[in-house]
Amino acid sequence: MTTPDNPSAIAPYPKTSARAWLALLGASLALFCTVGFLNAFGVFQEYYTTYLHGHSSSDISWIGSLSIFLLYAGSPFGGVLVDRIGPTIPLCVGSVGLLLVLFMTSLCTQYWQLMLAQALLLGISASLVFCPPLGVVLRHMPHRRGLAMGLTIGGSSIGGIVWPIMLQQLLNKDHVSFGWTIRAVAFTMMPLLAFACLTIVEPAKKPSPTTTANATDIKTDGGEALRPAAADSLNGDGAFLKKPTYMLLCGGLALAYLGLFTPLFYISSYAIAQGQATSTAFYLLSAVNASSFSGRVVPGHLADVAGHYNLLTLFTLLSGLVGFTWTKATSLAGLIVWGVAYGFTSGAVMSLQGACAGKIAPPQHQGLAVGFLMGCLSIA
Repeated sequence: MTTPDNPSAIAPYPKTSARAWLALLGASLALFCTVGFLNAFGVFQEYYTTYLHGHSSSDISWIGSLSIFLLYAGSPFGGVLVDRIGPTIPLCVGSVGLLLVLFMTSLCTQYWQLMLAQALLLGISASLVFCPPLGVVLRHMPHRRGLAMGLTIGGSSIGGIVWPIMLQQLLNKDHVSFGWTIRAVAFTMMPLLAFACLTIVEPAKKPSPTTTANATDIKTDGGEALRPAAADSLNGDGAFLKKPTYMLLCGGLALAYLGLFTPLFYISSYAIAQGQATSTAFYLLSAVNASSFSGRVVPGHLADVAGHYNLLTLFTLLSGLVGFTWTKATSLAGLIVWGVAYGFTSGAVMSLQGACAGKIAPPQHQGLAVGFLMGCLSIA
């Protein structure tokens, strides 16, 4: 019989199952269709300056800002849902809503219509697709949460590469109408969201450690052992929300998010103001997101060894430093170098935030931990 002080009593995590990898792939596709599409708003920011006559760049940016606000603000609700009833119902409802909203957006010709469809309804629908996959993936891979979050959030970076190029080709090169361009986006999302709804499922239930052996320890991802009594004390609903570490994480990231999305909205417009061609400016947004993919995966993998909070702090500082140099990039080469640097550092922040939140909460409340954090970021 093992004793609590016996290191050999620590139960190792099982190997990552095929079910977990499928859930991760589905989660990446869910973020490809939600955050990835919102990351492409820089294309709409520039296009709407001519499509919507009489509205300033500031007016137009409110469409993207409101949709991202609602995406994050609805995350606590989505997090609670995935913890209580599982991911399938929120994902299906959000996916159907997202597709319907895109078809509605394709019919819009006025500013107020786009505010209602692309901003309000799109943000609400996307929040139901955005948060549930994060909680499920964290439950599947608690021992590799940095890499898992990096690959999952990396789906939004891939979307940030694909959607701007697709929109640029259809709207500006092939001169497809705005309506059919948005419908093409919706038809592209259909099979991807269907795959996500089918593959994002909870891990298979296993016997509780307290029922298999009274003295068996539970191994946490940091390598330390958590005894059953201590584990049970963490299982109160929302108890972790009052921890100083969690509150500081939410507050610190909220300050960082005050400017984190600004380059994604304005890099195309800024490049055009510096004399770059419109087509080149749109591809800069894809370059930022391509670099962001590496920033989400590589630091996430390293954080599993070096510490998630350590690397989150480092890359938040680096992202701010790079952001302050933006106005010094005036040539095409300078814009590319700056975009790659900012994409990498900001991408690391976006992937590591979920891993840090997940470390504080017990397994059954991973959705709430990530969702509440996203809700705190919504105002910023």
